Amino acid sequence: MDYYLSPTHEQRFDLEIKNSQFITTIKRTKGREEAKHFINVLRERYPDANHHCWAFVAGLPNNAHLWDQSDDGEPKGTAGKPMLNVLQHSDFGEITVVVTRYFGGIKLGAGGLVRAYSQAVQEALTQLEHEQVYPRVNITIKIAYPLLGKVEYWLENSDIEISDKQYNEHIEISLAVIERTWSENRATLVDLCQGSIDIVTPMD
Repeated sequence: MDYYLSPTHEQRFDLEIKNSQFITTIKRTKGREEAKHFINVLRERYPDANHHCWAFVAGLPNNAHLWDQSDDGEPKGTAGKPMLNVLQHSDFGEITVVVTRYFGGIKLGAGGLVRAYSQAVQEALTQLEHEQVYPRVNITIKIAYPLLGKVEYWLENSDIEISDKQYNEHIEISLAVIERTWSENRATLVDLCQGSIDIVTPMD
């Protein structure tokens, strides 16, 4: 996977079907905890709504361990599952979708509900402001103190993220690197340090 898509910020989209209001709210969420917190925020925001159906892909799109969904009182399989199905067939990851429904007095039936919740998510995704996210791998480099200045300067101007630094006998720097560019960046780092660098990475 070269990259996946994710929302740039929290966004809301409204849809009316047979007098029922479907409010679709989408946010980028990393992990189940963030996803569940966002769902609870929406419950508190619209306490008088009939349903808060939701689905999330809270990690990489292909990480099924971070998929989940709920019908929240709608007939089983008519809301959460169709919503998750739309997400699964998109290129989005780290995303939670909550569709808040205010019942308009006209029953839609099981098929109508599946179509309504699917449409709410599909239309929202087509309008969603998003960005490309490149999967990263955590690695650690160990360098001598005299190399710190030029290594830090190079890292700040690269696509590598610095997540931690430890000052011991050597300096240990924890990095989050993009898989597709790491090979080239690794070679540059080794050259920059004239080989005086220890790299610990799961890709070795």
